[in-house]
Amino acid sequence: MMYRVLETPMSLWRRLPRPFQYLGYAVTIVCMLGFAFANVARADNMTISLDQAQLLRLPDGVATIVIGNPLIADASLQPGGLLVITGKGYGSTNLLALDRSGRVLVDKQLVVNKARGGGVVVVQKGMDTETYSCNPECSPRATLGDTPAFFNAVTAQGLARAGQAGGPSGGGGSGPR
Repeated sequence: MMYRVLETPMSLWRRLPRPFQYLGYAVTIVCMLGFAFANVARADNMTISLDQAQLLRLPDGVATIVIGNPLIADASLQPGGLLVITGKGYGSTNLLALDRSGRVLVDKQLVVNKARGGGVVVVQKGMDTETYSCNPECSPRATLGDTPAFFNAVTAQGLARAGQAGGPSGGGGSGPR
């Protein structure tokens, strides 16, 4: 009984004309570089939950903070080079920190997603969406993406309650006496 040796993939590769071999090497190198750069770019992303804040320590010399779309995220510079970034709307935008000469010191992609966990329950009624905060009892919560009628009703109740408490600060008084 005679055994037949099958060709290995490498022997098939060697029989290809040289231009195709070079093309194969080039495609392999480009793919490897693409994966390397994709990992570097992914490292500059910062994920923030909607209506939540995260801290970012900035390098020395920051003079200007720029948020690409302030409807998605907002930032507030605190003493000691600490930046508080708050998720305002779903989506992604960028954050730039510049020095006095306009040189970019920080360039980050900010991605704002839905809050995970934390007792948030989303109720879907056909095409209508309602969000509730359940800690441990459930109460309506105005969240982007809710049905406009539900969102407006919850927001109006919150504003009415704040008005009864004496305004947004909750002071209730007219100032020092």
